[in-house]
Amino acid sequence: MQSKDAIRAIKERMNIVDIVRRYVELRRNGPRWVAPCPFHQETKPSFSVNEDQGLFYCFGCHASGDIFDFYSRINGLDFKETLEQLAAEAGITIERGPGSARQQGEERERRSSRQQMLRMYELAAGHFAATLNSPDGQECRAYIDKRGLSQEIVQRFGLGWAKREWQSLADALRRAGFDGRMAVESGLLGQSGNGRAYDRFRGRLIFPIKSLSNQIIAFGGRIIGDEDEAKYINSADTPIYKKGEHLYGLAQARKGLVTKGRVLLTEGYMDVLTLHQFGYDNAVGVLGTALTPEQIKRLSGFVSQMTLLFDGDRAGRKAALRSCEMLLTRGLSCSVVLMPDGEDIDSLLRGAGPEAFEELQAQAPDGLRFCVDVLKALAPRETVEWARNFLRQVEIPELVSPYVSRLANHLQLSETDLREGLVQSRGSRSDRTRAETGGTSTGRARQNIRDREVMMFAVRYPHRLTDMQEMGADLVLQSPVARQLWDKIETHGPEAVFHQLDQREKNFWCKCCGPEAAPRDNGDRELESLRHYLNNYYASAQKSSLSAALRANTGTGDFEADLDYLRALKETLEKGHEQS
Repeated sequence: MQSKDAIRAIKERMNIVDIVRRYVELRRNGPRWVAPCPFHQETKPSFSVNEDQGLFYCFGCHASGDIFDFYSRINGLDFKETLEQLAAEAGITIERGPGSARQQGEERERRSSRQQMLRMYELAAGHFAATLNSPDGQECRAYIDKRGLSQEIVQRFGLGWAKREWQSLADALRRAGFDGRMAVESGLLGQSGNGRAYDRFRGRLIFPIKSLSNQIIAFGGRIIGDEDEAKYINSADTPIYKKGEHLYGLAQARKGLVTKGRVLLTEGYMDVLTLHQFGYDNAVGVLGTALTPEQIKRLSGFVSQMTLLFDGDRAGRKAALRSCEMLLTRGLSCSVVLMPDGEDIDSLLRGAGPEAFEELQAQAPDGLRFCVDVLKALAPRETVEWARNFLRQVEIPELVSPYVSRLANHLQLSETDLREGLVQSRGSRSDRTRAETGGTSTGRARQNIRDREVMMFAVRYPHRLTDMQEMGADLVLQSPVARQLWDKIETHGPEAVFHQLDQREKNFWCKCCGPEAAPRDNGDRELESLRHYLNNYYASAQKSSLSAALRANTGTGDFEADLDYLRALKETLEKGHEQS
């Protein structure tokens, strides 16, 4: 199937209630299903699912959408990944576009290679886990015991041991029938100068890295004993793994993230394991890279609050500053916990205990305050430059003003100085918006109400767009937001439009058609009500136009034009009286 047909088929074959039930305990409440929302921390049943419409909506955090939106958000997937996984579950094969026979063949080969790599990683994980539990794994088991990791953590995270032999995994892959060249391409094996494949992870404690669909896609390895080797090595990027897109422990932390509503973000494998062992099941690690936009996007599908755990040295502060900047400019809340000198989270929890960690969290400054504290050590000129650059990156306009006020207050700077260079770029956008939406606040309010009335009917009855066009409903739309939504409905049609909407549009759609919306069983009456509303609007607009023309003509001596305007105004008023 083409993607468009696959979307329709998935909705026909899969029930949104069945999908939601995998993650949320739903209970029936009349025509809908309700539960505490899985996307923010609460106990009240503000999360609602309409089985007939195939939509969900939360009255607390305003999360909304259909089966695809729920599945992608709860699993931290993008739409393409969601479509592929649900299609596979529904037994649907998606075509990858027309293309040439050669292109289609290449695409099939890529998919086949990915599947083989996933199977190789699954076999390798089993091989490493079995080796850990064998006599050969004694030294690694001793290290695990020394670090205080429980067997429950070892099993939940699938830890393993890579023997010191050069061909242990290579032989296991060969016996299973896998191609050696693909094992090298997948990053499981290295290749010597004479072309011979060898095990990359030798003499190391193995940390499997999982995707959100619970597939093993990479490994990290910590050397045991031989300190001449690199302490940690990680899988390189492959067709199934991009380290800047994934986080260690995210698959295991998914439930903890949803229930706690925030994430503990740290750097090391062992830190993540220790945090989980001490009950912090919302901890994940950044896999040896600086925090990336892709990782933030993945995390923000689960939480909007993040606690950053960094070392207290200069490098740790610098990394925390950059991470805070990325999170705050995207509208996410964060706080920063810096470890005491000589401590990491593992040593802190095992030495001082959870109470000390809880105290550090309670004292942790929020992200912007932390940035200010770091900036105070810089020269004033550097501070102003950082602040202005930070403010230019803020993606949500409503956040700029409070950020400016806080930065100016804490850094003892002038708000005017900070806003310099920002006003022109943001002001020009505001001017354009005012020009597009009718100028005065009163005019904008009326226009917003009018646009909302029109678009509510268009969303509730998208198959009746032609009726609306005949009465001129599309012509009254003034705001870019309303015109954009109308154009999408008109372009993509009622069946396919939902997956072309942005999150704001989906929220509006779900309010109009979702679990709490009025039944859509009287479209004719609602259309007649809209017609009456628009007739009154057009009559009022014509009255205003004629009155303005009459005022403009007064004093010109053109009495004939005055009579024409008066006659037209009289007819307009009489018509409006009849309609009312």
